Amino acid sequence: MLPKFDSELSNGNTTMSVKDIGWQHLGAELAFTQDRTGKYLSFWWAKAEEYGLYGDRPNQVEPDEILGLVSKVFTPVDLPAYLEKIQRVIKRRLPEQCYCLFQCAGTSYSFELVISPILPVKGEPQAVLVIGHLLKKAEMFSFTEDEVPAAIYSYQKLLSQVVSQIRRSLDLAIIYQQTVNNIGSTFAVSRCLILSSNSNITKLSVEAEYCRSEYDSTTKYQIDWHKQVHLQQALSSNYPIAVDLLEDDTLQRKSILAISTNCSSEDNVVLCLQQCDRYRHWTTAEMEMLREIAEQVEAAISLAKLYQEVEQASIQAEEANRLKSDFLANTSHELRTPLNGIIGFLKLLLEGMADNPEEQREFIEEAYKSSIHLLNLINDILDIAKIEAGKMQLELTEIELDELLQNVDNLIHTQAKQKGLNFQIKYPATLTPVTLYGNYQRLLQVMLNLVGNGIKFTSEGGIVITAEINNKKVEFQGIEFPGMVKISVVDTGIGVSLEKQNKLFENFYQVDGSRTKSYGGTGLGLAISQKLVEAMGGNISFYSMGDGLGSTVTFTVPLSHLPVIKTAASEG
Repeated sequence: MLPKFDSELSNGNTTMSVKDIGWQHLGAELAFTQDRTGKYLSFWWAKAEEYGLYGDRPNQVEPDEILGLVSKVFTPVDLPAYLEKIQRVIKRRLPEQCYCLFQCAGTSYSFELVISPILPVKGEPQAVLVIGHLLKKAEMFSFTEDEVPAAIYSYQKLLSQVVSQIRRSLDLAIIYQQTVNNIGSTFAVSRCLILSSNSNITKLSVEAEYCRSEYDSTTKYQIDWHKQVHLQQALSSNYPIAVDLLEDDTLQRKSILAISTNCSSEDNVVLCLQQCDRYRHWTTAEMEMLREIAEQVEAAISLAKLYQEVEQASIQAEEANRLKSDFLANTSHELRTPLNGIIGFLKLLLEGMADNPEEQREFIEEAYKSSIHLLNLINDILDIAKIEAGKMQLELTEIELDELLQNVDNLIHTQAKQKGLNFQIKYPATLTPVTLYGNYQRLLQVMLNLVGNGIKFTSEGGIVITAEINNKKVEFQGIEFPGMVKISVVDTGIGVSLEKQNKLFENFYQVDGSRTKSYGGTGLGLAISQKLVEAMGGNISFYSMGDGLGSTVTFTVPLSHLPVIKTAASEG
């Protein structure tokens, strides 16, 4: 008969007596208690003598010697993993079932265990109660210290196979599908899904699915995965979440196991295993294996995303280099053209080729126009350089809208008339002046850029400038403004195809080099205008119905104060 012994469990300020506990009355073969460090606080095993726990003197072991002896000869083969289980049970305050290898008298045996936290009346748990039994010979792995445990070898081999399949590709779609296929077949589940979660999306979406033929695919149903409680728990946990669905379910799900690849990330995925033919008990070994697979999937996804980012950055760099090369080619041509004009007309004057004062004045005027054009090109290049370097400083003051639009009319009207184009400005219907908050010279530059583009790319029809008042309050640089002025420049020119419009505000971009080269320019006008408008608290947008259907560019500027709007009553 086994010796009886006494012990005490210390739990903070609470002492729990386990004197004279009759472990054999629990109906279990093995029962013991341990603290969070794995130290035995009490121990009982019905087969202790049979398996040589007390050596060749079982009846000579004193009760107070038992714990010291047990701690030396009855120990887990993988002590760190076992202690991790104990500490997890204590932390979560939930029991766990597991299979564990223990060494006893030089041989290792496999036990089925249930580890439960000992919950004190006060304070946090500090110890566990372990109950279990030795597996039968058909289930048991018995081996010496020099032998590799077949169970561990099989597990590692299976894990390696799954992981190697997952990590063979850098394509996210392939990784997702291979992951669900391998997990689904390995765990013999009815379905395996990968659900993606993104901070900008309110619902989870199915990225890949493994589904046995006798069950419906999830793609046939509209499921609000975001409202599935177990998935929300998985997204905020580092450990698998197992649930049983007791109510009728459209997808026939009975048991579910889910884990997030990275609960600390905003962009992560959830691996979701579903059993539809029965209620399934997910073992600790299965949970641990899924957790390790999830870690490998996370690494594979991170690598694939990094590869995509590098590839995209490479494409963008190549595109930027191409655009800059085109820009340099176009700009060198653009700079040479007015410069050659200046040199040519001045040379004619120096060589006395002007027959009369009128022709001499014409040569000087042409040289002057070429000089202004050259100056504008150089200013564009300098402006974009300043903006990119963060050295563009704007002094913002109150500006009269009427004065700005009248100046645009004075500078542009003749240019439009020379091309035979209609040019019109529609002022807002107000009884008091419209006062903007911005930089006069830069707003004029934006207007001349936009209207100049309209004239440049329009051969028939005309250009219309429209100003409207929006009394919705806005805030800029910590100042609240009573509204915005929306200014639109509409032309009937060559237009822009829908697929190219989103690139118009990129530096150096020209819609079609071969098509627009004859019109001249650096391709910086819209990019500069956008940055200047944004620096003054507004925004700018471009719209065209397509090639040959004209264009509309609209930008906004804060109002310094609201004007009085004309009404039918005020006009009467």
